[in-house]
Amino acid sequence: MQLVATLDDYGKPAWFAAMILGFIVWWPVGLGVLAYLIWSGRMGCGNKKAWRSYFKEEAQRFHSGFASTGNYAFDAYREETLKRLEEEAEEFQSFLKRLRDAKDKAEFDQFMSERKQVQPVQTS
Repeated sequence: MQLVATLDDYGKPAWFAAMILGFIVWWPVGLGVLAYLIWSGRMGCGNKKAWRSYFKEEAQRFHSGFASTGNYAFDAYREETLKRLEEEAEEFQSFLKRLRDAKDKAEFDQFMSERKQVQPVQTS
C-alpha cells in the first residue's frame, strides 16, 4: 500500500505512467493497474467533477507565478515591468519589419537598375 500512497501523492499523471509502464513491461500488469484505477475511482471515469477539479488545480499550479503575491508594491512593479517589456517587444518587432521592408526595397531597386542597364537584344 506504500506504492499506492506514493502514486496518490504524485497524482493522476503518476498513475497513468504506472499503467503505461505496466503495459510495456507485461500487458496483464498494465491491465491490472487500469482495472484498479477504474474500480477505486482514481480514474475519474464518469465523475466530471473529479476531472474538472484536477485540471483546475493544475491550471492554478501552472499560473501560480502570475498570481498576486499579497504585496501591492511588488505586484504593481511586476505589472509595470511586464507592460514595459511587452511594449519593447512590440517596438522591436516594428523595427524588424522596417528593416525587412528597407531590405526588400533596396533589393527591388537594385533589380530595377540592373534591368534598365541590360537592354534585351531585339532581332529583326
